[in-house]
Amino acid sequence: MTHTAETGKAGLPPLTKLLLEMGPLLLFFAANARPALFGPLIGPLLPAGMSPEHAGIFSATAVFMLATIAALAVNYALERRVPVMPLVSGVVVVAFGAMTLWLNDDLFIKLKPTIVNCLFGAILLGGLFLFDRPLLPIIFGSVFQLDDAGWRKLTFRWGAFFFVLAAINEIVWRTQSTDFWVSFKVFGFMPITLAFALAQTRLILRHSPQDEPSKE
Repeated sequence: MTHTAETGKAGLPPLTKLLLEMGPLLLFFAANARPALFGPLIGPLLPAGMSPEHAGIFSATAVFMLATIAALAVNYALERRVPVMPLVSGVVVVAFGAMTLWLNDDLFIKLKPTIVNCLFGAILLGGLFLFDRPLLPIIFGSVFQLDDAGWRKLTFRWGAFFFVLAAINEIVWRTQSTDFWVSFKVFGFMPITLAFALAQTRLILRHSPQDEPSKE
């Protein structure tokens, strides 16, 4: 049996999808590097009595929240739906970003990648081992088709990989400067994720259903 995701439309073009995913992250990086440029837009969101050394990360957090909400709104306007992963990530961004600004503590925005990746990892591995169901087709089913064994193996690998990303985030923010963490969040996690995804190509090809040969 092959798992597929039922969808009524082809989805967003790859470039549009990439812009919606990377746009908020690039603005996050830019606001951390040049907080004064975004001051007129986000001034009311910044905590009172903010120390100059935190101006970058707090400005970046406020911009990240607004950009994430805007990206989700554009995604919904184009597709009339919001994919599961961006929606969950967006909710955590807004929640932890709000706590960062409200409590005047950048710990919360630094924990956001850890929380999101652990959440996705727990959902995928929990569905696989507790409910005997690979949940990855809900996310990737409209992109390609696999047999049951393929979805189970891929679900396990992605579930474990999300926990690896969470561990990497913890190591980086606890051992490096805030500016380095911001740069790594924007330019480090994406290449690591793409490399991991490409490494799964062999598994995907091996478990993709083959077209039945023509009787002719």
